[in-house]
Amino acid sequence: MQLQGVHHITMITRDARRTVAFYADVLGLRLVKKTVNFDAPEAYHLYFGDEQGSPGSLLTWFEFVGIQQGRAGAGMIHTIKLRVASPDSLRFWADRLAQAEHPSEEHQHSLTFQDHDGLRLQLVLADQDSLPLRAEHPQIPPQHAISGVQGASAYVLRGPQGDARLLTETLGFTQTGEGSWSLQGRGARFSWSCEISAQRGIQGAGTVHHIAWHCPDEDHVAWRRHVAEAGMHVTPIIDRSYFKSIYFREPQGILFEIATTSPGFAVDEDPQHLGEHLCLPEQHQHLRTQLERLLTPIVNPRSAAAEQR
Repeated sequence: MQLQGVHHITMITRDARRTVAFYADVLGLRLVKKTVNFDAPEAYHLYFGDEQGSPGSLLTWFEFVGIQQGRAGAGMIHTIKLRVASPDSLRFWADRLAQAEHPSEEHQHSLTFQDHDGLRLQLVLADQDSLPLRAEHPQIPPQHAISGVQGASAYVLRGPQGDARLLTETLGFTQTGEGSWSLQGRGARFSWSCEISAQRGIQGAGTVHHIAWHCPDEDHVAWRRHVAEAGMHVTPIIDRSYFKSIYFREPQGILFEIATTSPGFAVDEDPQHLGEHLCLPEQHQHLRTQLERLLTPIVNPRSAAAEQR
């Protein structure tokens, strides 16, 4: 068995409309699914990614209106790394972010900035063998488009070696340095790093809720058994409509998920119209009228653009 890299990373926002405006318009990702938190259906769950919503391209958000501002600390991811093709792409993004009033910090091979909730993001140069996972946006040249999730950095309390055995012996990562690992997936290499922080995190707006790794459908049951045999407390397999999942907390407290490839985001919407309607899991269909009144209306930017043409 081999993990196929990252599947998605899920964050918390207090404002779904601003999240859509930033990620689907400024960053040019595609809003591929507008659904609800299956465990708290009064909250949105929004998915952004490439044109198909491919594993490895996905950033997702729970919206909890009025939630406190979060703070990344021990046991939490603090930075998400997105890949772009070239140094010219970094310059393009520095200009685009400045025009959107999101200042960035330029480095030799990366660009760091924050979203409206304070989540820290970093654009990094793609590995040469990375499969590009791009969305289309009329203002973003394809050669400069964000092409997938390339890495994440976390804070830990007990030092980076607290995770080493799980990462390498159980999940198949390769250690690349002190506090750094990589996971070679299908078409991309994912980098994972951690550093010590004595400060505990506060979950809230602008923080990462969990990270999901990607496995083939046929390996999912075996992965659950494998992780449990490594001493992790693993949930039963849970059907999330667009994939199946198991969850467990790694030794430093970060919530890990392993998600399957199938059935994907076209299971309840036409591929040409992903993210245009509120899609509800079967168990919450009876709440549709109530939820449509409760949830703040969100317009997919692609729908709005199509209506204006």
